[in-house]
Parts: sequence; structure tokens; C-alpha cells
Amino acid sequence: MFGVALLLLLVGYPVAFTFGAVSILFGMLAAWFEIIPDGGTVLEFWEEFLSMFSMMPFRLYSIMTNKILMAIPLFIFMGIVLQKSELAERMLSSMGILFGKVRGGLAVSTVLIGALLAASTGVVGASVVAMGVISLPVMLDNGYKKSLSCGTICAAGTLGQIIPPSIVLIVLADVFQLPVGDLFIAALVPGLMLVTVYVIYVFIVAFFDKDAAPAIEIDASVTKGANIKKALLSVIPPLTLIILVLGSIFAGIATPTESASLGAFGSIVLALMYRKLSYGMIKEASLETVKTTSMVFAILIGATAFSMVFTYSGADELVEVFMTSLPGEKWGFLILSMLIIMFLGFFIDFFEISYIVVPILLPIVYILGIDPLWFAILIALNLQTSFLTPPFGFSLFYLKGVAPSTIKTTDIYKGVIPFILLQVLVLASIVMFPSFYGFG
Repeated sequence: MFGVALLLLLVGYPVAFTFGAVSILFGMLAAWFEIIPDGGTVLEFWEEFLSMFSMMPFRLYSIMTNKILMAIPLFIFMGIVLQKSELAERMLSSMGILFGKVRGGLAVSTVLIGALLAASTGVVGASVVAMGVISLPVMLDNGYKKSLSCGTICAAGTLGQIIPPSIVLIVLADVFQLPVGDLFIAALVPGLMLVTVYVIYVFIVAFFDKDAAPAIEIDASVTKGANIKKALLSVIPPLTLIILVLGSIFAGIATPTESASLGAFGSIVLALMYRKLSYGMIKEASLETVKTTSMVFAILIGATAFSMVFTYSGADELVEVFMTSLPGEKWGFLILSMLIIMFLGFFIDFFEISYIVVPILLPIVYILGIDPLWFAILIALNLQTSFLTPPFGFSLFYLKGVAPSTIKTTDIYKGVIPFILLQVLVLASIVMFPSFYGFG
């Protein structure tokens, strides 16, 4: 089932329809080998086949009435409105001036803006495109190496997958049946650690390679105080929105869905402040939200059918027996599961992995006594690498689409490899030192 689904995805078939079609095909095969070899009739075969999907209407109703998943379209809308309000452009232009005086300063400001965009929009595509359009030409014009510039933008843009409010965390909260707020709180330290590691890496590269990230010349006619004031005016409004959205969740004042609605309303207020609010912008943002949300739920429906056939065939029991008999028990399972998720991330999106692979691993987590919150954060950080890993990392495509013609695909690939290794390093540190990150 996995092999056929992966092959169809690589050929280019739509994800949701691929998993739905594979489910029907292998469901028929499973029913056939269950009934026909024992002398069963064609009628019994069809009855067996239909019984596999008998719970499908109830599953779909449960999905469509899930209050946790309601937060997804709200956060997506919030991110798109903020992106259309040119939030990234404002922050990048002001922060670049503040940090540009030191070697690597432009790259550091890109990482910090990526973190702020992650906490305010959470939309990877919008963050990468915005920074690719604004920050990449500035870095190239000031003599930055192509690979470092591209890698920094791609890595900073994907921070929205681990820094709350993250769509990945909302999806995993639904799969694990954990409170979204708990995952948001648990992801905060790993997300900040990732930002810190990125910044340290940029400074190290700039220190040892004088030509990789030179300092930029700043207009001396503008005072330092004016630059700081401009930066604060650019950062404070989105930062206020971040504090309201995440603070209301962390303080227990509002549920994630309620906070998402607050964020959506707040993004409209910010658009009004920036004089970017219009009927056309709201309409466009709404249409993009509907398209993205429809894609998510279509994948979820296909994944539900896939998991039903997978369970019917008894494959889940085989996986459970195999995983629980690995050498090292808990550690063997953790290492193999992380390697599998990372490998699949080279080829398929985090939605498919979250709704198909993770539910198979989840029962084993409880059998081995692993903290599900800890395991969920490990998966979230692992899934973040799927946006950077060639050949199908979405961030790579986003940047290539807006990069100047002088930027080759190989420049982007070379640039992201160090950041992939840094993500793996942080992932390994969470596995080895869970107490440092607040896990028991």
C-alpha cells in the first residue's frame, strides 16, 4: 500500500485521490483473498469490502465537527492577511539596518524575522516568498554567498512548522488527542533553540569566512535612535498580536480555536493600521484559505480510508510486533521511527505523514511507555526538515520561484544542507536531554 501510494505521488497524482484510490484497490484485494479462496461468493466479497468502510460516514462527521481542526482555517486566514499587509517587508527593511553593521547581520536579521513571522503567520510559503523577494537581493548585492543566503531564507521560513501557532502542532494534537495548548507550550523551547542554533551558525560562518557574509554600509545621516524607533514600530504591532494569541492560550483564558479567531480579527486590524485593508484583499485571502483548508480536509478523508484498509488487513499488528521487538526497545523504536519519518519527508508532505504514519506508531508509543507529548514534539521537529530536504522540499520550490536567475537550484541545495544537519542536531538533543526541554 505504501509503495503504490508513494509511486503514484511521485508520478504527480493528487494526494487525497491517491490515498483514496489505493484504499479502494487494496481493500478489494484484501476482501478477495479473505472470501474467494475459501469458496465464498461474489456477493459475500462485496459485503466484506463494504464492511471495511462502514464506519467512514461517522469518521467524516467526526472530522468535520472537530473543534481542534477549526483552528486551521482561522490561523491560515490570519497568516495570509498579514502576508498581504506586507508585514515581512516592513520588518525586514528595518531589522536589516539594525543588524547589517556586523558580519552576518543581514542573515541574522532574516532568521529573527523568520521566527517572528512564524509566531504571527505560521505560513511557510508566505514567509519564504516574502524573504526571498525582499532579503535575498539585498544579501546578494552586499556580497553574501549564494548558498548561505538561500539556506538562511529557506530555514528561517520553515520555523513556522515548530514555533506556535503551528498548523503541524494543531494536526498532531488532533492525531495524538492532546490539548493544542500543551503542544504549543512544549514546542516553544525547541523552537527558540532552533533559532539560537541558526544564529550561532551564521556568526560562525561569518567569522571564519570573511567573504561569506560581509557587513553592509549604513546611511550615516540616519541616527541610531531613528533606526531603533523604525524597527520598534515595525515589530511591536505583530508582536502584540503574537502575545494576545499565544498568551491567551498559555494563560488558559481562551482555547486555541478561540485564540485563532482573535488572531484572524487582529490581522484585519493590523491590515487596517498599515492601510492595506480592502474588500479585494479580504476576498482573496478568504479564497486562498478555503483552497488550503479544502486540501487539508481532502487529504484527511483519503488518509482515513487508507488507515481503515491498513487496519483491516492486520498490517497494524505486524508493525506493532516488529516495532516492539526492536533491539533497545524504546530507543530502538525512537531511532527507527524518526528515520522513517525523515525518509518519507523527502517525498511526501507532513499532512500525509501525520494522518497515515503517525497513527500507526501511536499505539506503540503507549505500549512502550513513551511520553506522547515528547514524541509529538520530536515528530513536529522532524517534519520541519521535510520542507528543506531535496528533491521535494517545498521551501526550496518557493524560493526558486522568486529567486533571481543567477541563483541555481544547486545553490539552494548546498545552502540548506547545513541547516538540515542543525535541525537533526537539535532533534537529537531533545531525544538525549528531554528534561532540558521540560519533558519528564
